[in-house]
Parts: sequence; C-alpha cells; structure tokens
Amino acid sequence: MRAIELQTANGIDNLTLVTRSVIQPGPGQVLVRMSAASLNYRDYATVTLGQMPLPLVPCSDGCGFIEAVGSGVRRVQLGDRVAPLFFQGWLSGAPRPELLGTALGGPIDGTLQEYMLLSEQGVIRVPEHLTDQEVSTLPCAGLTAWRALVVEGGLKAGDTVLVQGTGGVSIFALQFAKAHGAEVIVTSSSDVKLERARALGADHLINYAREPQWSSAVLSATHGRGVDHVIEVGGANTLAESLKSVRLGGHIALIGVLSGYVQSLSIPEMFRTNARIQGVTVGNRDQFEDMCRALAQNRIHPVVDSAFPLAQTREAFRLMESGGHFGKIVVDVNA
Repeated sequence: MRAIELQTANGIDNLTLVTRSVIQPGPGQVLVRMSAASLNYRDYATVTLGQMPLPLVPCSDGCGFIEAVGSGVRRVQLGDRVAPLFFQGWLSGAPRPELLGTALGGPIDGTLQEYMLLSEQGVIRVPEHLTDQEVSTLPCAGLTAWRALVVEGGLKAGDTVLVQGTGGVSIFALQFAKAHGAEVIVTSSSDVKLERARALGADHLINYAREPQWSSAVLSATHGRGVDHVIEVGGANTLAESLKSVRLGGHIALIGVLSGYVQSLSIPEMFRTNARIQGVTVGNRDQFEDMCRALAQNRIHPVVDSAFPLAQTREAFRLMESGGHFGKIVVDVNA
C-alpha cells in the first residue's frame, strides 16, 4: 500500500510517498481501506515542529471502509463506512493522561495511508448523507467544535457565539451554533471569507485587519452584553480581546494557538468577567457518535475547501501554511 511518511526529519519537504505492507487484522481488530483524510493545524505543527518520534504517518482524520475483520469483532462489519477516533483509547468519560496518548497522527501512525489496522473500538459508523471527503473532516475539527459548544458550553437557542476565523473548527462551530438557534459573530481578515461565512448563516461579520480591537465591535453587536461563547483559536494574540468580548460568566473554549503560545493577561480582567476558560482537546467516542446523530438529523454538510491526491500531500500542507483555505483541506487517499 501507499503511505505518506516523515522518515528521518521534519518539514513539509520531507513528506515522502512510500510503500508499506498491509497487515491483516487479529482478534478485535479491523482493517480499514482509507478513502480520504483531512488536515488540521495540529498536523501542520506535527510535520513542521518535530513534536513526535519518527518515522510517522501524519494526520488524524479520515474516512474509510471495513475491508477485513479479526475474530470477535462485533461493533462493525465488512463494508461499513467508518471514521477513526482521534484518540483511539478515549471511548467515554473525562480525559485522562493515558487516553490522550493514543492520538492518531502522532504518536500513532495516522490516516495518510491506503490501509489502517485499528481496534474495532477505535472506529465509528458515519452519517450516510455525507461524502467520504466530508466524513474525513469529522474526527478532530468537527468533534472539537461540538465538544466546545454543546458538551462543555451547554449551547442553547438564543445564545451568542463568537467564532474566530474560518478554518475547520471555526466553520463547524458556526454550523453547530446555527443548528442550535444561536446568533453567530465571525472574525476574519478577509472580506471574501466573511461573505462566505455570511452565506453559512453568520449574523455579524468583523474584519480584524481593519478593527484590531475587535472586542468593541463584538460589544456593539451584543448591545454591550458580550457573547455567551468564544471559540478561541488564535491563542496568545487574541485571548485578551476574547476576555473583553465574553459576557459576565460566559465560556471561552481555548482550542488553538495560531498566533502564538505565550501571552501576559490581566488577572483583574479575568476576575471581572467571571468567565470560564477551558482547554478543549477533541473529544471521546460517545461525543463523536452524538455529533454524528446531530449532523444526520440537521443534514449538516462540512465545508471542504479543496482536495489533493495523495502524491500532492505537500501541496495540501502548503495551502494550510498559507492560511488561504476556508473550511477543510482534504487528501484523496485513492487518487
């Protein structure tokens, strides 16, 4: 089978198309024939920053079909279309250190390969109304947005949600918020991307390139109250503005670090808001299955920006590096 590997060094230019052996499943295991994979910022960081032991097959998200099953398999059967869990060992309950060490795309080989050998516990059936490419966007970006807003945030109709940017998690958050009857504010430095967000239901648009102190615009849009939820993907350079934007007792889901890792914050400002700032790292299998039911019931389609054949994986990562995408970047594993 074909696979993409980082072999001895990190960097986009070191992503290499290789041939590997296909291993047949043992007891409790399934062989998944992959059809699509998608990229997350975590994958870009893993490839470029050298966070994981090498060699490594990158990427955590994908879609495939059950090609073979080992003895004792009951959760799935031959031919089922499935997505792998981001954390292969986190099935339910709260996160624990040993469970968060079972992530695909580092330390476990990821989805940029034609076949994957997984535990039957590490895959779920997926909604029928989605294409393979759309399914491939669900395990990390989709589930992160779902857990941030629905599971941890308690999202309900009438809430107001601030979404930073138009990447994968942010667009999922926009879609989930609108499906729950919430009002959504989207920030971006691109008017073109903001108009695309409007087409998906965004109620208020803020170009942060023109309004770097964008919390003022957020407070204006909420009549001074502030938002109930912030999807915080920027990190160091945006968290201070998020604190100024959230309502008294609101919820900030800290998800990304696109603008940096370290920032000095005003502790009195954190006291003033009484806000709950919570780190969110994807979610468990129970939450994934709940999300899939919601996607099916609401007929939500993930937004796929572009798709690349497996041999052009480097180009897919370069697009992510440029920040030029809207929604998700996909790799067609079969192409």
